[in-house]
Amino acid sequence: MSTSPIRLVAFLAYFLIFQVACQPQADFVWQEGDILFQDGDCGDFCDAIRAVTSGYDGRDFSHNGFLMQENNKWYVLEAISKGVSKTPIDSFLNRHVDSSQKPKVMVGRLKPEFRHLLSPALLQAKKLLGRPYDSGFDLLNDSYYCSELIHLSLQKANHGQPVFEIQPMTFKDPDSKKFFSVWEVYFDKLGMEIPEGKPGLNPGGMSLDPAIEMIYDFQQ
Repeated sequence: MSTSPIRLVAFLAYFLIFQVACQPQADFVWQEGDILFQDGDCGDFCDAIRAVTSGYDGRDFSHNGFLMQENNKWYVLEAISKGVSKTPIDSFLNRHVDSSQKPKVMVGRLKPEFRHLLSPALLQAKKLLGRPYDSGFDLLNDSYYCSELIHLSLQKANHGQPVFEIQPMTFKDPDSKKFFSVWEVYFDKLGMEIPEGKPGLNPGGMSLDPAIEMIYDFQQ
């Protein structure tokens, strides 16, 4: 079936708008080691994460990744369900967009006193490519969730000293003080107790950490 000229023009116009929305402004320049904070659309899980974390400027973040460059192309090192992965920057930005087709992403950058750690931290993170996702949110095993990947890579580069502050994790509704049902089901399937109060990190908390500056918002 052939596509009508009107439909083709409409599609091309939409595609152009989408591509423009995903490009940073001319005065913004990527740097290796930038941390991309994303407001993901993952249903009840993301809702539960948002409910217990506050992000920079009141924003909701449920995921983050580490920016790297390879062969003059930008990628995001991230821990997702399939494990630690290297994702092309456009694919990362296009993953979750708002009604104006703008990426639901903010960019953070370590403050100058920590930037010497970025090269060794990225080398460490690259060594972890292919490692499994940390379904149990345990900082001591050999699997990784998104914030853990960034945190542990920087900590290793900093001779074992953490750059980001670790906080007790909570999986409880701040209003009812009861566990979110989505987490009860999740950990029950894993055969684990909910790690309430165990040390951990989350994207919202990291966006507020004094070690970082939030420098760019794709939704502005």
